[in-house]
Amino acid sequence: MPAILESEERCLGGMTFFAQSHPTELCGSNGLPLTPNSITIYGKSQFLKTIKHENLSTYLDIVRSKHERIVVVAEYSGEQLSNKKNLTTNNIINIIYQCLNGLSYIHKLGLVHRHLSPDNILIKNNEQVQLYNYGFYFMTDFGKNVTFPIGYPKYTAPEVFLSLNNKMSSCKVDSWTIGIIIVELILNEKIWSNSKLPQWLWKNLSILQTKTSIFERLARECDKYDIFKNTQDNIKELINYCLQIKPSKRKTAEELLKLSIFQELNKQNSQLQSNIDNKKSIISRKMDELYYLWNLAGGDIIIELKKQGLIRSRPPILSIPNLVILLGQMFGRRDTAGLLDLRVVKVQLDTLKSRLSHISYIANCPRLTSQMHVKEQDNLTDNDAELPLIIRERDTEYQFYRIVLFNRLLQIYPLTRNAIIREAHKDIPPLVRGDVWSALLNINGDIYNRYDVIDKETPTHTDRQIEVDIPRCHQYSELLSSGTGHKKLQRILKAWVKDNSHYVYWQGLDSLTAPFIYLNFNNEARAFACLSAFIPKYLHKFFLKDNSAIIQEYLAKFSQIIAFHDPYLANHLSSINFVPELFAIPWFLTMFSHVFPLHKILHLWDKLLLGDSSFPLMVGLAILKQLRDSLLTSGFNECILLFSDLPEIDIELCVKDSMIMYQNTPSSITYRKYQYDQSKSDGWKEPDIGTEKLSRISVNDFINIYENIDEKLVIVDIRDNIQFERGAVPKSINIPFTNVQLSHIDIDKLGPQAKILHEHKGKVVVIIGPHDQTNSLFAEFLIKCGVSGVCSLQGGIYALRSKCPNLLIPMRENIYNN
Repeated sequence: MPAILESEERCLGGMTFFAQSHPTELCGSNGLPLTPNSITIYGKSQFLKTIKHENLSTYLDIVRSKHERIVVVAEYSGEQLSNKKNLTTNNIINIIYQCLNGLSYIHKLGLVHRHLSPDNILIKNNEQVQLYNYGFYFMTDFGKNVTFPIGYPKYTAPEVFLSLNNKMSSCKVDSWTIGIIIVELILNEKIWSNSKLPQWLWKNLSILQTKTSIFERLARECDKYDIFKNTQDNIKELINYCLQIKPSKRKTAEELLKLSIFQELNKQNSQLQSNIDNKKSIISRKMDELYYLWNLAGGDIIIELKKQGLIRSRPPILSIPNLVILLGQMFGRRDTAGLLDLRVVKVQLDTLKSRLSHISYIANCPRLTSQMHVKEQDNLTDNDAELPLIIRERDTEYQFYRIVLFNRLLQIYPLTRNAIIREAHKDIPPLVRGDVWSALLNINGDIYNRYDVIDKETPTHTDRQIEVDIPRCHQYSELLSSGTGHKKLQRILKAWVKDNSHYVYWQGLDSLTAPFIYLNFNNEARAFACLSAFIPKYLHKFFLKDNSAIIQEYLAKFSQIIAFHDPYLANHLSSINFVPELFAIPWFLTMFSHVFPLHKILHLWDKLLLGDSSFPLMVGLAILKQLRDSLLTSGFNECILLFSDLPEIDIELCVKDSMIMYQNTPSSITYRKYQYDQSKSDGWKEPDIGTEKLSRISVNDFINIYENIDEKLVIVDIRDNIQFERGAVPKSINIPFTNVQLSHIDIDKLGPQAKILHEHKGKVVVIIGPHDQTNSLFAEFLIKCGVSGVCSLQGGIYALRSKCPNLLIPMRENIYNN
């Protein structure tokens, strides 16, 4: 059986250019430095990655490098049309038909090629035509962000040279270019081939004076009039419609496709396209997947461009200008390495083919079992699951199998949501993270229509605050710092505020939205849907105008969790009066997106989305655990300084610790009155006054742990001896509250029972007493003694007797039976 990429013919193409630099020290209207044009281009060009058409090369990546350099990576398969000679009339018609198909598609999207030439028309071995570099004009904001003109002079429509103020060209300039290309193909000769740039411009503009057919004029100039006379009338008609001097009379690509010359091809196209789509979905991987894997396998487009001389470095001393004026303009000694070079470097996928050569062709479309597994992959992924995440994310073979599996599962989502959740517990491939997050948040339905109908344009009272916050939101990210990123973030925030009239805009909402924008940069509707699903689940009622009660409850629960898992740290923070209100509010209000950079947030939220609203509490504790040594030796002022400039946090260790604590914490201990999921609210009551700092476990949780994993429990009954002997939980220990001297913080004072509490590591210590007041005091005593896992049974002995009376047995009888 052939290897997976053995017959893969597709290649990569890399080109590079420089964005125009802003004069130094130039600021915008908001007083901030102007966004570099390279970042503007980077943000704007992301849209091009979404364009998928059989006659258009797929854009794969835009890389921003030093000194305003932009590198563009796209599919580059086949041979340039400029290298094809002696084409038949049918060949020419077929090529032009496919070119017009591609142009018609981008015109409907609002794009104009303007850079079209035979060098940018690629013909594959199966005669499929693809247009290359069709987004160059668009990504440079119609040429405004570069210092050079967009387009080849002899293929450019005359009105382009006559337009003022760099006015955007209409789609009809592409029709003119198609007309010139057809003329060259029919005549089998390049026009004005011996001319230089000034002559090209003069000849191009002189066409405006033509009284007869432009095709005839060009044929005479090339001494090919005989070919002109013998050209079919329908081809002459096509050229004539393309080369109309007045744009108003010139036909668009869509109109040209309706001409009689393409009638037969139009009939064949729909059926052919259907077959191509079906074949592609079965036997080949998407080009963006191959590019991602190629990079993992060691591919580097920058290195490839350097090999071919498109990127050249010189000692800086040789590039120093002779004169620099105060406005930043430089004169003299221009660096020729910064000039436009239109060459495209074609890169084979040999590196990736070699890396995956042992993988069978059938792995492209593996068979799913009834449990939505791929048997061939289970052993591989299970073995590698023990490796650090950073290694798994850089393993080409591992990522290939994971991408293939997730793609299969995502194709039939939401039926496969449970399987996606199961696989996400292992890890999430970065390439499909946006799709997987959407599935984890249970996003489905017509999200696009819902987003479209929300008014995102009408000014509101929150606009000013949003405008202030956006330029400060993760601006180290090239995507989010771009003008396009700012606009998208603003639209989504305005849409959310409009769609949630019961909430208000709080600072931090921009940071909370950033990860969804980052992963769904070309899908605002899905980013909005994810945000709308995320906030109720993890931040229910946090964005109320008066959210003080919600915040206080959350921080109180955080204090309880600290005491539950790390009583020594809780005691120290309490002794210096360093409360969570001083550092944790921005953590939880933004789910740590204001604290960590995006690459850490992505890994953290991969696991957060698999947990409930209590998981962030464990993340907060995991952060404190990494800072524990510093905190235990610091006073109040030192702690303030520590959190004002948070040290580097190992996010993988943070996630690992969070998962362990999450799994070892009874869910009822983290229950909050204001959380969205109220499935465990039955029988729950508010704590008595003065006992709010005590972690409490529900009777249901207690019974579940006792019946299934009782070795994880240490049950402390603090009633007096007589009540204890009348009826208590088997294996519980009796420490009468009346015998405890709370002022003596020494666990050994409890007598022989102290040994059990000393050796209880990793267990949950449940205090059972007559009421919450005594439970709280005894729990506080144990916490001050450094006992972890301490909590009180909610409702005490009376709730347990009411719920499960058979669990209580006379302790004398229990001793006798033992």
